[in-house]
Amino acid sequence: MRALALALLILAPAAEAAPTLSLPPSAMRTAEDQSAMGSYALPVGPWRDGRVETLRTEGEVTQTAWRVRDGSVTTMGLLATLRDQLGREGFDILFECATDDCGGFDFRFATPCLPEPEMHVDLGDYRFLSARRDTGGTPDYVSLLVSKSSDSGYVQMTRVGAALAQPLPIAAAEFSPEETAPSPDSLADQLVANGKVVLGDLRFATGSTELGGEDFPSLDALADFLRANPGKAIALVGHTDAEGTLTANVAVSRKRAQSVVDRLVSLHGVNPAQLTADGVGYLSPLASNLTPEGRSQNRRVEAMITSTR
Repeated sequence: MRALALALLILAPAAEAAPTLSLPPSAMRTAEDQSAMGSYALPVGPWRDGRVETLRTEGEVTQTAWRVRDGSVTTMGLLATLRDQLGREGFDILFECATDDCGGFDFRFATPCLPEPEMHVDLGDYRFLSARRDTGGTPDYVSLLVSKSSDSGYVQMTRVGAALAQPLPIAAAEFSPEETAPSPDSLADQLVANGKVVLGDLRFATGSTELGGEDFPSLDALADFLRANPGKAIALVGHTDAEGTLTANVAVSRKRAQSVVDRLVSLHGVNPAQLTADGVGYLSPLASNLTPEGRSQNRRVEAMITSTR
């Protein structure tokens, strides 16, 4: 596998040169969460007797996730490459497991994980590793959680140790979740060409039909489109995964679509006469509801042109 050094600066005390991990050229950082001083229960054993064996670690805690846009990667191949690199950096493996050996569902949900879609974990195909390096001062601890979807591999690294001499650099291939949302031009192009577009950056609180409080670039773009095209009308259509009854899912999807309409009117000043809201529950999936990633893709709100002028 051809690799690109991303200069992650992950595993070194300030007095040493920062080592690096290399990921495939298609790897893009999707999320990072850092605490200057915190603790992390590092898994060092599988789920057994209702718990995961852990080692309490303290120091600077950084969780980072990457998406490797390559459908040919395997979890075994990804983890083996990273394990070898950790070995060359002086790390000793404390624990390593794959899916069922880890404890399947129970291990996954007992292990801290960055949220979808930044970090995706297939409950039928994931691998985990924890490691330690003694540096003569504060030890470095690392855990790696690796999984994949039909078209990408995913890597989450948790690092605990002494504060790094400098923050993680911005790699050339880095992107943020907002970059997956359509830009104003691409949203308009998709609406005109296809008649609809998925508003892929929208976020709803778990179990809620209310849209999150942050700004969403797709709504900025949609509002601009509607202001530039006052004769056009848009239906916001909510979709769900296939868990639960159709009646309940239709109601949830409609309420989420209405939440988007309310945001466009109240915050973006869109003419309410240009907007309607509806929901179809799980009747129009984008992907299989048999996988966690597919269900995640199916939970969405689409904007659809309903006027012909």
